[in-house]
Amino acid sequence: MPDSSQSQPVAFNCEGGLVLNRSNFIMQPGEALQLENFEPDISGGYRRISGFRKYVNAVVPHTSSSSESLLMIANFDNKVLAARGEKIFSSASAELSIAIAADTSMTGSGTITVPSTLGFSSSGTLQINSEIFTYTGKTSTTFTGVTRAVSSTAAAHSKLDVVSESWTVRDTGRTSAAKYHFERYNFDGNEKIVCVDGVNAPVIFNTSMTAADVSDSSVAGATVVAAYRNHMFYGGKSTTPQEVVFSEPFDEDGFNSGQGAGSIKVDDTVVALKVFRDSLFIFCESRIFKLTGSSSSDFSVQPVTRNIGCINSFTVQEFAGDLIFLGPDGLRTVAATARIGDTELGTISKNIQTVFDENISDAGSFDSVVIPDKTQYRIFFTKDGQGQTLSKGAICVLKKEAFEFSETRGIQVACTDTFVESGDVIVLHGDTTGFIQRQESGNDFDGTAILGRYRSPDMSFGDSGIRKHMQRVIINYKPEADIDADLILRYDNEDTDSARPANYPLDTANVAAQYGSATYSTQGSATQFVYGGPTQPLVRQPVEGSGFSVALKVEDGGTTAPYSLKGFQLEYQLGARR
Repeated sequence: MPDSSQSQPVAFNCEGGLVLNRSNFIMQPGEALQLENFEPDISGGYRRISGFRKYVNAVVPHTSSSSESLLMIANFDNKVLAARGEKIFSSASAELSIAIAADTSMTGSGTITVPSTLGFSSSGTLQINSEIFTYTGKTSTTFTGVTRAVSSTAAAHSKLDVVSESWTVRDTGRTSAAKYHFERYNFDGNEKIVCVDGVNAPVIFNTSMTAADVSDSSVAGATVVAAYRNHMFYGGKSTTPQEVVFSEPFDEDGFNSGQGAGSIKVDDTVVALKVFRDSLFIFCESRIFKLTGSSSSDFSVQPVTRNIGCINSFTVQEFAGDLIFLGPDGLRTVAATARIGDTELGTISKNIQTVFDENISDAGSFDSVVIPDKTQYRIFFTKDGQGQTLSKGAICVLKKEAFEFSETRGIQVACTDTFVESGDVIVLHGDTTGFIQRQESGNDFDGTAILGRYRSPDMSFGDSGIRKHMQRVIINYKPEADIDADLILRYDNEDTDSARPANYPLDTANVAAQYGSATYSTQGSATQFVYGGPTQPLVRQPVEGSGFSVALKVEDGGTTAPYSLKGFQLEYQLGARR
């Protein structure tokens, strides 16, 4: 065996996230100079993000042009509401519980099994992948009277493939509608949702999916809406941009001042409304206000700050016990703003300030979404004329009372929604082609490979004047299935005159398999095979090259399952001083 007694080991955890505002001299080894399509993992390390796939198989119909953007997606009463062009539609979605073989005969008597048929019509049309089915009835978990290959070809469908119904028109005549805000609420024991589009009258849907416009002209054209203290608040109307109008209690369509309705004015253009900690926060272009009280008799407005405003209403989310929003200089939290008061405020996104500087000025639109089980906030920047593969975003994760960041590339978003269904967090976005996609599902971006990239700082191990002869890298990672990535070493800040070893494989080929109690199944069974290896293996990779500093890179351009980089140990011998 080779003598390694002179080897110097340096081990570090992958933590700290993307850091773009420090020099290599003060960066910690576990921080990242590049972290693209990886997310800071709440269980430690950096995880290659999951992909997305269609949540509804059919494209949302357009009114006059296929270039029309999706203006809204919202989950309501086990259905998906989607707005495009001048109409609002609904559909329902589920997953196959039992696979369907290509030669399975269904001629008016077949069945399709899913976890739940809630939200689906009592009869109608279904789509699985590109195959069209019809059905004449349903139970709680099956569609009955199924005929397959209706105007399509029969194909094999796997367990967990998406089953969705065709889109049904629920409202029309939404002329020149802009992007929608919506609010789900229950004032009288009945679940409802109200939607505003900045041009037309607010529209209300009940669980029967019947649309009813709010009749009062004072709120027609509202851009934002929020339910607070059993009143409905409407704001952002272009003709009265500084006014917020609230309805009578328990009546979103009642505006009689004698019955508790009214309005308040602030001295700036209203951008967003958000209820938080028993207050209604009113975000404006350059100021933030807080409304408190319980009725029109004691509603009171106080300024939170008169120095900072909100760039875009679709970036405001409740996140990790605070409100988070996009200010002119990056992400901020309302809780921090409220505590500091009317003084100069700092952002939470200083580590990646350049990312926001590059995107705030020229992004055509912004969207955001919260993934609560990951304590994660995602913001997406959409630029006119930019393709999906170039579309960028940022991920913010709260870990140990500190925020860590990374970037996304390849997720192009028009609108978003998040909801929890039977304990399952479902994150949706509408894309720019008219489809509804489910994030955190699958290993690619609806058929497009996920290009994951990680790069460490250039590490000199305390002395940038001594050459280090690298011997091996020990990688600690957590695979979720087979993976296929590359480990890359670069020396001397990627100087072209320094050694540039060939890429080393980072995969599960050399991870020992472990046998436990195996479960065998058929393709259609509800249980599947159980087989795997160590949950967090250590892979010892001999490496070549030397330099005064070294950087590690991991590049994943495939469609394999996610994995989490937990940490690295670098072993080297000291050489001569420069």
